[in-house]
Amino acid sequence: MRADKQTSQFLSELRDLRYLLEKQIEMARQGNINDVEILGEQVGFLVEKIAQTGILELADPAFNAGQRERLAKLYDSLCLAITAAKTETSEKLNRVRKGRRTIETYRSSI
Repeated sequence: MRADKQTSQFLSELRDLRYLLEKQIEMARQGNINDVEILGEQVGFLVEKIAQTGILELADPAFNAGQRERLAKLYDSLCLAITAAKTETSEKLNRVRKGRRTIETYRSSI
């Protein structure tokens, strides 16, 4: 009975983890990096909780491989979304800097 409860809790935690990763991806794509960071804290807590239960070692290896593969794909998507947001922010910052230099040049020539 206890094993069934642990398995049920584990599956629930994995669902929650997938949901949080998907939400982080969505937030990163929208440029809400602060929200990504906040969700990241929740993800970290949940991963630690899953690791502490030790149920990953007890579960079927084929099941674990599938779960890990899905989570790895979500994590990769999150990294790509964050990289894209970072690139976009960097490009905007460069345009602002270029605009400031143009204004400073214009002011100094007056």
